[in-house]
Amino acid sequence: MTAIPEYSTPRPAGLVGLYRRVISLPERIPFSLVQLAARVAIAHVFWQSAQSKLASWPVTLQLFASEYNLPLIDPAIAAPLATTAEITGAVLLFLGLFSRLGALMLLGVVSVIQIFVFPENWAEHLLWASLLLLVLTRGAGVFSVDYLAERIFRTRA
Repeated sequence: MTAIPEYSTPRPAGLVGLYRRVISLPERIPFSLVQLAARVAIAHVFWQSAQSKLASWPVTLQLFASEYNLPLIDPAIAAPLATTAEITGAVLLFLGLFSRLGALMLLGVVSVIQIFVFPENWAEHLLWASLLLLVLTRGAGVFSVDYLAERIFRTRA
């Protein structure tokens, strides 16, 4: 059997080569760090939102009754549901525990906010949804309880 010769693409020299090497540097960043940053960033947004709701519950109920004004759901039910979803989703994402479920929950919250509450803030909601979609579609990454649990269960199976 004859060996197939390996041909490598010659590296461009000069400024073109330097440019290609520089723009390829971010590819060396581990994707798990990107996943961790996305989880922590979006968890922080929803944790802060929930904390502001809890800081003054009467004001929160008033906001849900007047400004937020969701259709088909009583403000006395909507406020605790939204707050619970924000706290739970933020904790799950931060820990990387059932991350995809947490991301899905918070995508639901973002959808309600976008459609019924503040549709004019679509760019901010798109940013949130992008981070949540990253976690939903690619998982929590290596720095997560999900990853540890998967490794433990894989070795026992």
